[in-house]
Amino acid sequence: MSSNANAWNQASDHPDSNENVWNRFLPHIELIAAGTCGLLIAIGWIFSNNGQETPSIIAYVLSFIIGGFAKAKEGIEETIENKELNVEMLMIFAAIGSAIIGYWTEGAILIFIFAVSGALETYTMNKSHKEISSLMELQPEEALRISSSGKEEKVHVSELVIGDKILVKAGERVPSDGVIAEGQTHIDEAAITGESLPINKREDDEVFAGTVNLRGTISVRITKLNQDTLFQKIIQLVQSAQSEKSPSQLFIEKFEGTYVKVVLASVLVMMVLPHFLLGWSWTETFYRAMILLVVASPCALVASIMPATLSAISNGAKKGILFKGGVHLENLGNLRAIAFDKTGTLTKGKPEVTDVVYREDLKLGSFLYSVGSIEQYSNHPLAQSITRYVKHQESRTLKRPDQMEDISGWGVQATIEGVKWKIGKADFIGKEAAEAFKGGIYQKLASEGKTIVFARDEQGIAGLMALKDVVREETSEAIETLRSQGIHTVMLTGDSEKTAHVIASESHIDEYVAECLPETKVEEVKTLKEKYNTVAMVGDGINDAPALASASVGIAMGEGTDVALETADIVLMKNDLPKIAEAIALSRKMNLIIKQNVVFSITVIMFLIASNFLQVLDLPYGVIGHEGSTILVILNSLRLLRS
Repeated sequence: MSSNANAWNQASDHPDSNENVWNRFLPHIELIAAGTCGLLIAIGWIFSNNGQETPSIIAYVLSFIIGGFAKAKEGIEETIENKELNVEMLMIFAAIGSAIIGYWTEGAILIFIFAVSGALETYTMNKSHKEISSLMELQPEEALRISSSGKEEKVHVSELVIGDKILVKAGERVPSDGVIAEGQTHIDEAAITGESLPINKREDDEVFAGTVNLRGTISVRITKLNQDTLFQKIIQLVQSAQSEKSPSQLFIEKFEGTYVKVVLASVLVMMVLPHFLLGWSWTETFYRAMILLVVASPCALVASIMPATLSAISNGAKKGILFKGGVHLENLGNLRAIAFDKTGTLTKGKPEVTDVVYREDLKLGSFLYSVGSIEQYSNHPLAQSITRYVKHQESRTLKRPDQMEDISGWGVQATIEGVKWKIGKADFIGKEAAEAFKGGIYQKLASEGKTIVFARDEQGIAGLMALKDVVREETSEAIETLRSQGIHTVMLTGDSEKTAHVIASESHIDEYVAECLPETKVEEVKTLKEKYNTVAMVGDGINDAPALASASVGIAMGEGTDVALETADIVLMKNDLPKIAEAIALSRKMNLIIKQNVVFSITVIMFLIASNFLQVLDLPYGVIGHEGSTILVILNSLRLLRS
């Protein structure tokens, strides 16, 4: 049966557009038409049983018009536009043929069930768009902007520019992407990431359009224009996915045109040959030809794929898994190997302090206070991580150093409270002393893939801090789940062999390749494709984009760079690795349901054709068997909407 998806794709992005309003009520209109058709059939049948032929025929004609108008109009328009006969035209011919030979009831029932299955298909498609429609309605249209003079003014979100400050009060939705300039709150990000628990947000933390500010008033500095927000990207990605058809769907659509011609040719042959070859009467010959026209139509076969694909895409969007097209969703189910970037994918992407070792004559608080006060004025990523750690551990406000010098590539030296400090690499503060400190703990920590920052005061080495880009809590569980699905896992990283080995071990990755440049990652992905055929690449950075494009399926982490998000075929809105296994399970379930639908529909068609040829199938049962199989196929596809 023909899809109404194109109507959706042409709809305006605004939730209240005429196109969207029409599509919202379309299933109800189709169901009302089908119900009216069924009522008229009952009236016609009563008149017929009472011998009132004229009122009976009038009731049946009305049922034909009311129940079949929408599908007939759609079929005729598509036939003219594509210059190709379709399933709707077969149904029109079958219904008219039934009426010609006096089977008004059967023809009307055919129209009725066809109308019901069409309404079900429309319902499936509308259901698959529900997540996007609800998202559209979540974004505020206005924002409370704070001018440079401190005056508050309401403006449309399209008027916001990068750098503007807006006020978001408790209970309100964030109008646009930005970072918190002032205040602290909890944000409900369920609409964006699917995460049900609120996220604690402080100054400089990122917030997204469409999310809810649960506590307190916050000031947000805009970082993206309205059309570039994560919220708008979600809408664009899913709309794109729903318009892009899978290889199976494209094959069925090509197959449909040829199949319709074959059916019509077979019906014409059936109208003549059985009379001469098998001695059937002309009435019986024409009757059997009409039954063939009904039962051989590929309604169920055509409806086997699109409703299932749209349902799966909708299910994924609800869970924060965005597929950019049916082709990627279908390919995901055939996956045999996955390559992962390390930083920001398997790991958190930011170094964290894991160990603090200090001299016996010092106290932990004083050591952290001195180191943190110096490091807060350095722009080095390790210094920023140390500062975050110290601020979390120490309640005292850090002090500004009296003198400070940043020595690029080595570290910093500063004077604080009259004491000279040097903080940086082992070579910078004295390699021999660093290696001998605390019985050579430096070598042990380094062997664990950690980066060591030493601190030296006027009395010698005061202590050290070990930092590491730690593996995400959920990484090992996600990798184990993928293993249970029969998928080989590989880590591709630019880090050293030692660090790669440690991270791979902690992540439970099957194998790893260290010291990878972007072009090396591409070559490794191509090698994996030669070995495993269908391979995915998971990444979040600009350097991952070439590998994402080279893989059979590219998967980007939602917090990754814009380039990675644009290049990938699938986006995980929350950096949640277990979602990959969920996406694969969803894809495999979709592929299984599609196979069930296709096998079932073909089996029913063959059985009905054989029964008709053996003259044991009457038209009413042919109608019920054929159209009933279409309804069952669509209902089977609807199972994918469930969590």
